Amino acid sequence: DLRPLIALSTESLERRVAIETPEQTIPANGFPGKDWETCMTINDTWGYKTDDTNFKSADTLLHNLVDIASKGGNYLLNVGPTAQGIIPAPEVERLAAVGKWMKTNGEAVYGTSATPFKRLTWGRCTQKKDGADTTLYLHVFDWPADGKLRVPGLHNAVRSAYLLDGKRPVAAVVALGVFFWFLPYIYVFVFGRGLPWWVYALVALVVAVGGTHAVREIRRRLTASTKA
Repeated sequence: DLRPLIALSTESLERRVAIETPEQTIPANGFPGKDWETCMTINDTWGYKTDDTNFKSADTLLHNLVDIASKGGNYLLNVGPTAQGIIPAPEVERLAAVGKWMKTNGEAVYGTSATPFKRLTWGRCTQKKDGADTTLYLHVFDWPADGKLRVPGLHNAVRSAYLLDGKRPVAAVVALGVFFWFLPYIYVFVFGRGLPWWVYALVALVVAVGGTHAVREIRRRLTASTKA
């Protein structure tokens, strides 16, 4: 037997589970300890409206998606088909662009949890934990003018650092609880057992003097000495 569809409001759900569903806004800190999702339109209105052509750009949609994921929420995006059931071309173009980005970078969104940081001036962070290891996905919205991306408050040794697109390795160092690395994309850091803290402090000092070329040389020598 078919059962009729049941419509549930936020109020009725709240009596059974802890869930929040803000509309058209992304809360500054999410809802720690609760399941939540932001419900938002792709333009300014719910459903289809002929004269509403104020579609959000693909960049805005992706920034919203990452912002929400970094706060532990889901992104419920509304699209408006016409009376004939056709999704307007501008919406299709934007959804296709988001899909293309997700094909490469979906790992940094699907199955992740909220950022461990209070604030990152250049973008957002999502994370995944696997036993004692933690993978951080760093989403860069605004690249710092000095070319150095800083993540304050981390003291772990970096096992590896690479661009998610193509798994290309990047230079990364740690000094006094601040990680530095270079190139503006999404970076992935896997933490685990590593070299003593003073090795990273030394590398950080060399970075200040010799730049990224010196970092690569030190990493090459450290790798060679480890293999030996």
